Amino acid sequence: MTLVVIGPVTEDLIIIGEDESRKVGGATYFQSFVFEEFYNDYLAIVNCGDESLVNDFPSKDKVKVILKEDTHFFINRYPFKDDRDVREQLSNFADIPILKSDLEDILPKEIDAFIINPLNRYDFPPETMDYLKSFNVPIFMSVQGFLRCPLDEVDGNYTIKLDNFDGLSDILEGAKSIFLDERELNIIGLGFDVDEMVVTNGSKGSRIICEEEIKIDAVECEDVVDTTGCGDTYMAAYITQKILLKTSKIAGDFASGIASRKIENFGPYNSK
Repeated sequence: MTLVVIGPVTEDLIIIGEDESRKVGGATYFQSFVFEEFYNDYLAIVNCGDESLVNDFPSKDKVKVILKEDTHFFINRYPFKDDRDVREQLSNFADIPILKSDLEDILPKEIDAFIINPLNRYDFPPETMDYLKSFNVPIFMSVQGFLRCPLDEVDGNYTIKLDNFDGLSDILEGAKSIFLDERELNIIGLGFDVDEMVVTNGSKGSRIICEEEIKIDAVECEDVVDTTGCGDTYMAAYITQKILLKTSKIAGDFASGIASRKIENFGPYNSK
């Protein structure tokens, strides 16, 4: 049985104060490092226009590429070195949807669960979501990408606005867990037909809304180095524990610890 992680791989420009660096990114990329460590039976499916981006994944033989005509590009700017909860983000808003026809011949025969990582609203059309739901396996889903809309153009990229839309309930319906932050929760509200909502809040910790509300404390970092991909890391770590039938409290505490260790190093999670 296999965890199938689906979503774009990206080209990222990270700006921290005056320092700039370029690297591979995207939720599926960051999550692959966590699954490699804690749930080795996974398959990452990425859409992009540059196959060489998969060279940075922890295990290339566990990645399948849906080749498109463009690649997602993100600029993540952290204006304050001492406050990584503040991030300014721009994107090219690549229109490279993952279609049912892209997936039909590459999905494994036996699937434990799907992890859905949209980076903008184009990535997973309703027809694709209906197809994935037809497998009747647990679906873990990041919300943020579905809310992203282009706003003002800046040198060929766009500032990002987060906005709700009428079809969101249908997309999220039936999910095992959906992942979002407090700002996104304020935009979409409660009342979705999902088992639980996992809500992160940076250095303030997280909470899990299900039949009850479970508070998860943030694990203090010795040195904040790189927060890009922290939420993606938390999500993957949380899922590894839920797949192993651990409680939401245990999964949240574990995810908080793994996310903290990721922040202390540049790039994706590294257990060393």
